[in-house]
Amino acid sequence: MKIIISYLLGALFSVGLSVSGMVNPDKVIGYLDFFGKWDPSLVFVMGGGVTLNLFLFKLILKRKSPLLDSDFSIPTNKVIDKKLIIGSALFGIGWGLGGVCPGPGLSNLFLFNPKVVAFLIAMVVGMLIFKVVEPKIHK
Repeated sequence: MKIIISYLLGALFSVGLSVSGMVNPDKVIGYLDFFGKWDPSLVFVMGGGVTLNLFLFKLILKRKSPLLDSDFSIPTNKVIDKKLIIGSALFGIGWGLGGVCPGPGLSNLFLFNPKVVAFLIAMVVGMLIFKVVEPKIHK
């Protein structure tokens, strides 16, 4: 049941990304182009998500456990280190240049948009490079 509900919620999220325009790289780049032809429409999408999260997150955490699991999996690491800053910067640069981030990229994969396919290939290559390089850095 947990897998079925997770799939259905993922599909709903994917539909929401599509309806909002978040899967369209040109729309995202337009949103990020503050000094050019700025498209503010995604402010409402992000604002709606943030507002909903502000109210529901506190309400959900008042429960003893999630509906489909025995306990909440909330990250406890509060350290802001070099790895976090570099990773965040790379994510932001990639999002700004390509107009795609992982969730919308996967949602948009079935359309075979060349920008999205290139992004996803670059993302997988980057993850593989990190998997090889990261252990060598921390020896």
